Amino acid sequence: MLWNPADASRAVSSVAGAPGLAAPDGVAAARAAVRAAVEPLLREAGATRPESVLVGAAGAASAPTAARALVGALLEDLPVQEAAVTSDAVTAHAGALGGRAGVVLAIGTGAVAVGIGADGSYARVDGWGPLLGDDGSGARIGTAGLRAALRAHDGRGPATALLDAAVALFGDPERLPASVGRDGNPARTAASFAPEVARAADAGDAVASAIVRDAAADLAETALAAARRITSDGGPLPVAVTGGLTGLGPVLMAPLTARISGRGLPLRLRSALGDPLDGARLLALDRTTPHASLVVRVRRTTPPTPLPTPATPPASV
Repeated sequence: MLWNPADASRAVSSVAGAPGLAAPDGVAAARAAVRAAVEPLLREAGATRPESVLVGAAGAASAPTAARALVGALLEDLPVQEAAVTSDAVTAHAGALGGRAGVVLAIGTGAVAVGIGADGSYARVDGWGPLLGDDGSGARIGTAGLRAALRAHDGRGPATALLDAAVALFGDPERLPASVGRDGNPARTAASFAPEVARAADAGDAVASAIVRDAAADLAETALAAARRITSDGGPLPVAVTGGLTGLGPVLMAPLTARISGRGLPLRLRSALGDPLDGARLLALDRTTPHASLVVRVRRTTPPTPLPTPATPPASV
């Protein structure tokens, strides 16, 4: 998103993302993705050149050296005075809570809670991926639903509407393992079944209801663990829940919010104020938020190079 504070206008460009800075060639992939998204916006802007660029990148928290390398690459590639990189979880947090302290539980294919205290204290809970963590996530709900469907198919588990739902979505149960792994991202494919689990639970299916109830308990514990590890400013700590899994509706959100509210901690559930792009803009402009120490920020000491023409390929890494 290119934001012009003079008239509050916004221009948006969207491209395929990158796997994360900690992945092999993660910096190169992120660099290419940022250039692909940003350069069309800069060309449309004409002579106007932005003051800064801030990127929320997956893996930045666990790979600070890679985050710094990406900052340097962005200063080489883009005609900006300042480049900054932080975790995508941090930009999501800043957007959801308007740059204030608190906890943001982000739930989608994966699940992670980020807590940032008034003193800059930082806690990241879960987000360990579908093999070792992401408890309560879309991938976990979908996987549990598909496992229950196969157990019913085998006669090893109770009958459940999830078997018919799995057949409708993926076809022959005998080919389900191949279907889940066919696109190279089994977690994402499994997560596509989470809405079916939620629908079955909402209709009263006992197996599906137990899966969703367990997911809500796991997600609540993730958020509460983050809240325990940060410092509040003396008042109730705000907690916001964001991400695509919130679209499952009350069947998940009602037990989740009840568990977060019912544990006796001084927490205040609230709706998200904005999205990660809002958070990135805020962090690019404001260095006084509790997030400041989590942002790798470098200001240019030499004049920026001209923006490449469309025929110029991205610089090699």
